Amino acid sequence: MKDLFGQAILDYQTGNDPQDLITETSISEPDEMSVAYLFRSFEDMPKIEQKALTLAHGKILDVGCGAGSHSLYLEQNGLDVTPIDISPSAIKACQLRGLPKATVADVLDFDGKFDTLLLLMNGTGIFGRYANITRYLQKLKSLLAPGGQILIDSSDIIYMFDQDEDGGHWIDTSRDYYGELTFHLTYKGLQETPFDWLYLDFNTLQTAANANGLQCDLVLEGDHYDYLARLTPVAMV
Repeated sequence: MKDLFGQAILDYQTGNDPQDLITETSISEPDEMSVAYLFRSFEDMPKIEQKALTLAHGKILDVGCGAGSHSLYLEQNGLDVTPIDISPSAIKACQLRGLPKATVADVLDFDGKFDTLLLLMNGTGIFGRYANITRYLQKLKSLLAPGGQILIDSSDIIYMFDQDEDGGHWIDTSRDYYGELTFHLTYKGLQETPFDWLYLDFNTLQTAANANGLQCDLVLEGDHYDYLARLTPVAMV
């Protein structure tokens, strides 16, 4: 990985000629994304993100923190937050923004106990593939302190697939699940190594959570097939 996403974030933070990111997936055309959006304030965040931040409490782990906007809001409101991301450049930007606990880390290799795990901007994306869901959910569950919660968002992208006259969808059967996408990212003319990214509909997330000893509740639905879910460990009888 060339860390182009992180480089775009760091360029914006340091004023080093930041440019738009070009994103393309296995089912969508190239689209421009302004890096400035990653630096949005609480007031400019979607209602799902705002809701998640208001529900976050205690010791918080912000998984895949990106530019750190969620962590910054929490820290400015007196909460104990640790932002982590696999991108060294993004973490450097977070530190420059005033998040000294920002750490380069893969959540699968991270240890500790937290009251809130925060995974936003399609938090299920880091799972990559449907087959990885259990591995990630078990790891996230192991990071929870007693009474802890996982706040995670995603979208049901079935709407992106063509429908036939009977209402069925034309889906790539080579994938285990229709929400598995391959992302292509371009920044300043450079192309990132393609990577897998997973969107999960709520029912599939709930089923997987239940199978891994987690209660999964729908907290809020967004305006475009997106939702916020809250996962909590099921008490052992």
